[in-house]
Formats: sequence, C-alpha cells, structure tokens
Amino acid sequence: MNTLGVIKCKAAVMWEANKPFSIEEVEVAPPKAHEVRIKIMATGICRSDDHVVTGGLVMPFPIILGHEAAGVVESVGQGVTSIKPGDKVIPLFAPQCGECSSCLSTKGNLCSKNDIGSAVGLMPDGTSRFTCKGKTIHHFVGTSTFTEYTVVHESAVAKIDSAAPLEKVCLIGCGFSTGYGAAVQTAKVEPGSTCAIFGLGGVGLSVVMGCKAAGASRIIAVDINSDKFAKAKELGATDCVNPKDFKKPVHEVLIEMTGQGVDYSFEVIGRTETMVSALACCQYNYGVSVIVGVPPAAQKITFDPMLLFTGRTWKGSVFGGWKSKDSVPKLVADYMKKKFVLDPLITHTLPFTKINEGFDLLRTGKR
Repeated sequence: MNTLGVIKCKAAVMWEANKPFSIEEVEVAPPKAHEVRIKIMATGICRSDDHVVTGGLVMPFPIILGHEAAGVVESVGQGVTSIKPGDKVIPLFAPQCGECSSCLSTKGNLCSKNDIGSAVGLMPDGTSRFTCKGKTIHHFVGTSTFTEYTVVHESAVAKIDSAAPLEKVCLIGCGFSTGYGAAVQTAKVEPGSTCAIFGLGGVGLSVVMGCKAAGASRIIAVDINSDKFAKAKELGATDCVNPKDFKKPVHEVLIEMTGQGVDYSFEVIGRTETMVSALACCQYNYGVSVIVGVPPAAQKITFDPMLLFTGRTWKGSVFGGWKSKDSVPKLVADYMKKKFVLDPLITHTLPFTKINEGFDLLRTGKR
C-alpha cells in the first residue's frame, strides 16, 4: 500500500520576510487521517507568494510557500477513499469540504475550511507536517508546494486526468482558473459586452481569455508595461492602454473610449488605487467591477460612495468563483480537449533550486 514513514526531501523555506528562499532538507511527516501526501512535479510562482515575502500578505514564519502545483499521490492517510497512491492531482488552496454554508450554496465557493483569511499556517488539526533543523515549519494556505513532497487535507486536493501534462495543468491550481473564472463565473460576462482588465500578468491574461471565451466584443487591456500588450492581443484583447501615456486618470480614458464606461472591469494587480479606477471605469448604473488581485494588508480604500449609489456592483472573486474539487478536474478535461491554451502563460521553466531567480523574474515583470 504505502510506506507511511517520514520523507526527507528538498524544500524552499522562507525563514523570515524580505529574505531569499533557502533550499533546505526538510522532514515531511506521513499523512494523518483524511490527509494525502503528494510528490510535487511542477509548481508555478504566483504574485500572492511574493506578497508573503514582502509582508503584503501576513503569514507566520518560517513557512513553505507555493500554492499552484500538480503532482502524484505518494501515500494517503486513514479514511481517504477518493484518492489513491499514483493518482495525478492538483492541490487546492481553496478547499471544498462539501459541508459548510459556502460549499452547500450555489452562490458560494470559498469553503470555511480555507486558511486564506485566518492565516494560521497549519493543517486543519492545528499541527504541521514539516520540520527543518528541529524547527516546525508552517504550511501556506493548506498547500505548500515549494517542496518535493507536501501533505494536504483530502478536501484540498483534486484527482485529474492521468494523461494531463503536469508542467502545464499546474496553472489550473491558481492563475488560469482564478482569471478565467473571474470572467466566466464571477462576472458572467455576456456576448457583445465590453470589458477592461487592469494588470496583464498570468492571471490578467487569463481574464482576457475568459472574456474572449464569453464572447465580449471589446476587451481593453490596461498595464503600465507596454511589453505585455502583444501577448494580451494574441489572447483576445482588442485594445491596449498604458496609463502612463495619458495626462488624465485612466478611468476617464476608458469612459471616453467606450462612451459610457465598460460593462465589466477586473482589477488583477492587488493595488487599492487601481481597484477604485476599475470601479470608476465601469458603466455608472449597471457596470460590474471584480477584485481579483489579493488586496495588500492593512490598506484601506477611500472612494466616493456615489460610484456605488448609481447602481454599480463591486465584488470579489477567490479562485475564479469555482467550487474547487468539482471544477478543477473539469477544467483539466477542457484543457485536454483544447478548449483553452496554457502555453502562452508559461514564460520560463526553471529547476527548483533556481526559485529565487524565478521570483526575480516575477518582480521585474518578465514572467
């Protein structure tokens, strides 16, 4: 069945904020009841990981970050029936327990068992499965994928098609699903509508793809780095706007371009100023603006309440509004049927030991 011993392996440990990742040998405990131990085969680097490094997203240290990955089940704990060793899987930072109010509601997807808001940094039973140099290492949002082996709760893992290429479908663990779903699930973009996307990283480009798939007639991509415009156009953007090219606020530029403002806007950066701009650029009465980027810690938004009084809708979207355990296998199946592409979202492939170089590329916008 399985060995269920402690595994010693390499992991990228973040000992404290604003320091490089340290490649260490860690001990990964066997899975307890209703837990799954996974050999990580591919992991993506996401801006949310970097927010922890810089203190923008407050988590306990030391910690093993990473939440966008794919791997193969090494062993399972007692009572695990849905998954067996050898299965290809994607860990889920937004779990799906199937029992809480959000899981039971057709309107919700943020399971109460998530560790995004509370940031405890431990497994659901209040303990860690990682040790390094005799110290307990924290988990990150129930996934911790910057390691050769990790342990997740059964509610935080989805079994996927055994033929899926793990180095590509790992993006369905966060970036692609988050952006694509924000358009098709959260905003429910309709055919013929106009959209604006603020921020053209991997998630922003996935929003562009979602808007195109939904049949939007005009997709305006907004970024201060014009180097990103070619790829945005390749994936479906009809217009590209660099706010630095204008003397007036960007929301005014977008309103002028569209006459009334856009039907849907998406903030995919995580900056309070752009969140307000995205709200202001959508149609004053029925426009919908979606916050997709992780908001920075301890920052508050000040805005004119008239923006909402006239009828706009302002909403957030975690993991693209998908119920994770149900949706991830279906998204992988759609990828296998070529319903969407993932290759354009992959800019670099590095060995695990070069993780610090990967984060440098992210920070310089060369992702």
